[in-house]
Amino acid sequence: MRVLRAVGKYCIISAMEKCFNIAGPCFPDEHYMLPALERLPGIMRIVEQRSYFVLHAARQSGKTTALMALVEEINKKGEMNALYFTVETVQRFTDPRDGIPKIVERMRSALVNNPIFRDFAVSDAAQTTDVRELLSGVAATSKKPLVVFFDEVDCLSDDTLVTFLRQLRDGYVTRRTSPFPASIALVGMRDIRDYKARIRSDGQTLGDASPFNIIKRDLTISNFSRDDVARLYAQHTEATGQVFCDGVVDRVYEYTRGQPWLVNALAEECVEIIHEYRYDEPITVDDIATAKEKIIRARGTHVDSLMERLKEPRVRRVVEPVILGRDPFLSEFDDDYRYVLDLGLLREDEAHMLVPGNPMYAEIMIRYLSATEQKRFYNDYRTPFWLKPDGSLDMPALMLEFQRFWRENSGADHEVYGYNEATPHLVLMGYLQRVVNGGGRIVREMALGSKRLDLCVEFGKFRYAVELKMKRNFSPTESPAQLVGYLDHLKLPEGWMAVFDDDKDKSWDEKIYTRDEVVDGKTIHFIGL
Repeated sequence: MRVLRAVGKYCIISAMEKCFNIAGPCFPDEHYMLPALERLPGIMRIVEQRSYFVLHAARQSGKTTALMALVEEINKKGEMNALYFTVETVQRFTDPRDGIPKIVERMRSALVNNPIFRDFAVSDAAQTTDVRELLSGVAATSKKPLVVFFDEVDCLSDDTLVTFLRQLRDGYVTRRTSPFPASIALVGMRDIRDYKARIRSDGQTLGDASPFNIIKRDLTISNFSRDDVARLYAQHTEATGQVFCDGVVDRVYEYTRGQPWLVNALAEECVEIIHEYRYDEPITVDDIATAKEKIIRARGTHVDSLMERLKEPRVRRVVEPVILGRDPFLSEFDDDYRYVLDLGLLREDEAHMLVPGNPMYAEIMIRYLSATEQKRFYNDYRTPFWLKPDGSLDMPALMLEFQRFWRENSGADHEVYGYNEATPHLVLMGYLQRVVNGGGRIVREMALGSKRLDLCVEFGKFRYAVELKMKRNFSPTESPAQLVGYLDHLKLPEGWMAVFDDDKDKSWDEKIYTRDEVVDGKTIHFIGL
């Protein structure tokens, strides 16, 4: 039974009170959660068919929670024995002579805590340093077919990964004559293509006999649907009486596209921080907007670990064109392309365009990449010259000041982690971000192949449309028409088009200009840079 104590206007929760979880796997008695196996339809059949397979999904999407639920369900049915191992702590060992014994050590440690396999775990037979031999011993001890889930496998490095997979392959091909698990799943962020890509890059191969070439289907865990978000939040309302106002679920889904960690983080921020457990206060759409901004600025562990991926050359190869709106002509079968999708940083929209995984990730990516520029502008422009008496932004003054800055500093060392082609865009966005911090936000529309980046600067009740283009992608007819379409969408009478010219043979007098043009009833302010 849930116990609540009222102290003044605050509600003190008991140890049994459930919460929105943003740290580690979810447990039904501690956290609000959806039935984990709902998100893995068909997986029980694959296990029962004694298949070896890969399960991949982005970070903090509920993989471990689902695995633990699956292990519990299999053991509850009683027809098989299921085990869960994580190899995350072995990630720093690249030499298999060190890495494989560490994997075996982690497996033995888990077996000691399992009543079925505890005696085997401390026996002489379990003191091997070979994964294949240990699994063979566990399978021989088990009186039922054995199912093993290896979590965080994509953390394994280089030759340790190759050796680990080879040992599993060896056990797979002889399992009819020698005890070995009936079904094994490799679980992580990446799909089998990325395992193969990493092995090929070292000039090694598992050979055609690899069990991981025999996959029933591509198993992954999808994000929450809009209805899933509503169901999750309804659990909190039922438990506490705290109401989520109309529009909250839609706004959360808009911001997160159902990414589970973000969905939980927004609710947790509202319940625990903004409203401080005052359950009689409804959670509003404005609360969600405030929570979103706090989460973006806080850069928690999940966000930081994901953003660190932006420094990887293979991620930059795909993300930078999206920022620029340029088509890199990547195939959907390209390993780097699939890798970035698996990370959840980007996704394919309904038109099969590559876009940020969700609006919150888009905002976080740009702020992360332009953080140094934001700090630079903060130091240079402490006095807000851009504010007008009515609370609006003096956009002409802002853009002219940026023009001056760009002319004087475009050759400077701008820290963007190798995103050299996107540097102009990132510097301008860092400039505008510093301006709106504390009083507004920037809504960014990014899509691969669009040849532009649209920004909507929101400050108080005012909105300003800005389009960023490279001169080589600028068309005197098409480009203004694109901005006019964006202005129509926002119902604004005017907008700014910043056109960066990276032709080193041109003088600044040729690049720097301002001009206004009326196109289809809309005023477009062109800013040459």
